[in-house]
Amino acid sequence: MTTQSPALRRRRAGLASAALLAVLGGSMAAPAVAAPPAPEVPVEPLITTTSTWHYLDDGSDPSPAPAGIRDWTAPEFDDSAWPSAPGSFGAKNGRLDRVGPHTPTTLLNHYLDGVSAPTVPTYFFRTSFDLAEGVADQVASLRSTITYDDAIVVWVNGVKVASYVDGRISETTNVEYAGDSNGDPVSSTFSADADVLRDGRNTVAVALHQDRDNSSDIYFDMSSLALIPASEPGQPVVAPPTRIVLTPTETPSTSQSFSWLAGDASHTTGQVQIVPSSGGETRTVDAYSAGVAGSNPNQHFSATVDALAPATEYDYRVGLEGSWSDWFTFRTEDPNATDFQFVYYGDAQIGLDSTWPSVVAQAEATAPRSIGSVHAGDLINTSGNDTEWMNWFLGMQGSAVSTNVMAAPGNHEYSGDKTLSTWKANFEYPRNNPSVESIGELADLAKGESDVARQYAAYFAHWAEFATETVYYTDYQDVRFITLNATRDTTFLTPNGLPGCSGDECPSARVAELWTKFQAAWLDGVLENSPSKWNVVTFHQPVFSTSAGRDEPILRAEWVPVFQDNDIDLVLMGHDHTYARGYVDTDATETAGITTGPVYVVSNSGAKHYELESDEKNVWTNNGATQVIRGAGVTTYQVIDVSEDQLVYRSYLAEKTADATTELPVGAVYDEFTVTKDDAGRKWVTEAGITPPTDPEPESPGEIALSARTIAVGGELMVSGSGFPAGAELALELRSTPVSLGSVTVDEDGAFAQAVTIPADTVTGAHTLAVILPDGSEVTAEITVTAADENAGPGQGGGADGGAADGAGSGGSVAEGDLAITGADSTALITGALVLLALGLGLFAMRRRLRTHD
Repeated sequence: MTTQSPALRRRRAGLASAALLAVLGGSMAAPAVAAPPAPEVPVEPLITTTSTWHYLDDGSDPSPAPAGIRDWTAPEFDDSAWPSAPGSFGAKNGRLDRVGPHTPTTLLNHYLDGVSAPTVPTYFFRTSFDLAEGVADQVASLRSTITYDDAIVVWVNGVKVASYVDGRISETTNVEYAGDSNGDPVSSTFSADADVLRDGRNTVAVALHQDRDNSSDIYFDMSSLALIPASEPGQPVVAPPTRIVLTPTETPSTSQSFSWLAGDASHTTGQVQIVPSSGGETRTVDAYSAGVAGSNPNQHFSATVDALAPATEYDYRVGLEGSWSDWFTFRTEDPNATDFQFVYYGDAQIGLDSTWPSVVAQAEATAPRSIGSVHAGDLINTSGNDTEWMNWFLGMQGSAVSTNVMAAPGNHEYSGDKTLSTWKANFEYPRNNPSVESIGELADLAKGESDVARQYAAYFAHWAEFATETVYYTDYQDVRFITLNATRDTTFLTPNGLPGCSGDECPSARVAELWTKFQAAWLDGVLENSPSKWNVVTFHQPVFSTSAGRDEPILRAEWVPVFQDNDIDLVLMGHDHTYARGYVDTDATETAGITTGPVYVVSNSGAKHYELESDEKNVWTNNGATQVIRGAGVTTYQVIDVSEDQLVYRSYLAEKTADATTELPVGAVYDEFTVTKDDAGRKWVTEAGITPPTDPEPESPGEIALSARTIAVGGELMVSGSGFPAGAELALELRSTPVSLGSVTVDEDGAFAQAVTIPADTVTGAHTLAVILPDGSEVTAEITVTAADENAGPGQGGGADGGAADGAGSGGSVAEGDLAITGADSTALITGALVLLALGLGLFAMRRRLRTHD
C-alpha cells in the first residue's frame, strides 16, 4: 500500500480546497489564472562526503545551562565561532590515519588535553542546505547514509531523525561517552518524513560519541543526504531499485533468479518483468519480500522466473509500477555449448570504494564472454555496514545485472550479523543444501531416542536451515559450481532449545568438526553424482593456509580427502589476503610442470594484505602439499576459460603494494596453468608452455589372416595369426550375436592357425570374426556369410571370391592376400597357411578394433 506523507497530504488538501472554492464561486469567480508550475525537487544529494561542516571538538558543551540542552541543534543557533572543514572527519590515536577501511579528510582533536587520554567524549557538527520556495511541500521524505564510530544522533531543524548505538545516551547532558566498541566504523541509512523540512535554510546537526575515555579512534561521514519527491496520490514514490543481482538456479538453461533492494521504504511489493530480446509476450512475475536487513530501511526482494527457453537472450526490469529499474539483458545457459569464461575473485573486503571497482572493471574487460563470477567470501568487512554493501554492489553493478554471481560467505559476513540475515536478503541461491536426506550414513547419528541422538537431530535440523543459500551447487554447461560455508562458530551453529546431553559422545563437544563433516558428507554425494565433466568448489578459509600464523586443520582433515577421492578440478579459496596455488604431493608426476588431481588456489581481490608464512611453518609443505607459486602485496582477479577438454586458468595482477613480492607490472598475467581432461576422465595439470601428455597408440596385440572374406554357412574358414604373446589362449568368436568358434593356443613363435566352421544357422550378411586375448583386447575382421552352396561337398563351404578382408581390425592387423578354402585335409591347410604367412602372402587388409570385455 502506498501512503502519502503529511506534507503531501497538506499540499493535496490545499489544492482540493482551492478547487472547491472555484466551483462554489460559480459565475462570480474571476477569470481563471493558470497556476504556476510546481517547483522541482533537487534530484542530486544536498549533502555529500565533501560538504563543509562547522564542528566543535574541544570537549565543551555547545549549549550549557541555562540554555536548553538541545538548543545547539536549532537552525537559529549561532555556530560561527566553530571551526569549519569538509568531511569526512576522524582520528586514529590522535593522528590523521586510517580508521578501519576509511581515511578521514579532516583531523579531529582526539584528546581533551590534545596529547593523550582521556578522549573527547562528544563531537558536534552542523551544516545546512537551502530549498527554494514551495519545494518542501513537494518532498515525500529525505534519505541519508552515515558512517560513524562509535554512537551517533542526527537532528534536522532541531527534530531528532536518527540515532544509532544510543543505549547509553541520556537527555541530561550533551557531553558524555556512549556507544559500544564495535571495531571498524559502521554505516547506516535512515529516512525521515518531509515534515522536518522548510523552504529556505535547513540545518542538520550531529552528535558523535566516543564509547570510552581510552578509545583509539573516532570517525564521522555523511556520504549522502537526498530528497525523495512526492508522488501523485496512489502512486509509489519514484525511486528505482538498487543492488540488482542475478543468481543461478539448479536449472540455468530454463530459469533465473533475481534479487534487489527497493528504492524506497514505502515499496512493499516487487515484480520482475521479462521478455525475449527478439520480441514476444512480456511476463510479469511477483517477487517475495526477503525483509529488511541491517540499518537500511528498504526491503529486499527476490524472484525466480522459470519456463524460460535455453540459449535465449532476455530483457528484464525489476521494481513495481511507477518505479521500475532500467531494462537489462541476460542469456540463459546453452546446454549444447562448451566454451565460456568465468571470473574468480578473492576477498574484496577493504577498498570497496576504490580498489574493488577497479578490479571488477579490469576483469570485465578481460573476460567479455564471462557467464558469471565466483566469490570466495568476505565480500565486505562488516555485514552490518550498509555502505560497504552499497559499494560492493556498485563495483559489481555492470556484471551482476547480466551474469550470475556465485558467492560463498566468509567470516566477515557474520560480523554483526550472526544469522547472515543480510547475506540471505541480498542473494537468492538454490536450496539444495545439506540435510539429513543428503548426508548419507552420517544421518544415522540422529536416529534413536538417546540423548546423543536427540542432540544430533537438533544440530542437523538447525544446520540444514543455516546452510540454506550458503551451501549450494548449480550446473552450467558441463561445469558443476559448488559453494561451501567454511566459517565455524559455536554461537551461530548451536540451535535454540538444544536438548541436554553429557559425555564425550555428545555432538556439542565438537561442533566445528561436525559442521565441517556435515558438509563433507553432502559434498561427497554431490561430486559422486555430478553429471558435469568439470567440478569447481569455492569457499572462504583455505584448507592450505598461506598467510603467517594461519592454519585450518579441521577443514583440511574433512574436506581434502573428499576433493582428492573425487578428483575435483579447482578448489578456489580466499581469507588469507595473499596469493598461492599448488597441489597435493601424491598428484605429482615424474615430469616437472605436470601434475594430476585437484588444483588448490588462494587469492585476494581487495586492498587488504597479509604477510606470507615462513618456510619453516609453511602449512602446505608441512602437510604434504606443494606451492607452485605464492605472493604477498598483490591484488588479483582470475579468468578461467572453459572448453570441451580444457580449463585454462589465468590470474591477472590488478593492483600491488610498494613491497609486493613480484616485479610484474599491473595488468600482467601473474599465474597460469591448464587442466586437460579427456572423456575417459584422464586428467593432466600443466604449467604455462608445457604440452599435456598424449597417450601413445596401443601396441598391436598381433595380426590375423583369413582364408576368405566371404564364406557360406556351414563352410570352413582358416584363421591364422602372428605377433601374439607366446602361449596365450585365444578365443575365437563370430558376431553380431556372439557365437563361439572355439579357441587356439599361440605357439612359441607367437603364431597360430585354426580352422573354424561357420555355424549352419548363421544369418547371412555381414559379420565380425574376433580373436580375443586373455586381457580382453581383441583383433577383428569383417566377413560376409552367404547361403550354403548346394553343390559343395562335405567340408566345402566355398569361399565366394577368395578376396582379402577390407581394412585392418582394431588392436591388430589383417594382412592382404588371396586365399581360398577347398575341401582339402585340414593338416595340409594348416601347413600351407603357415608357409604362406611366413612368405607374407595370403594376408588380407583388415580394420583393427580394440576393446575390453566386462
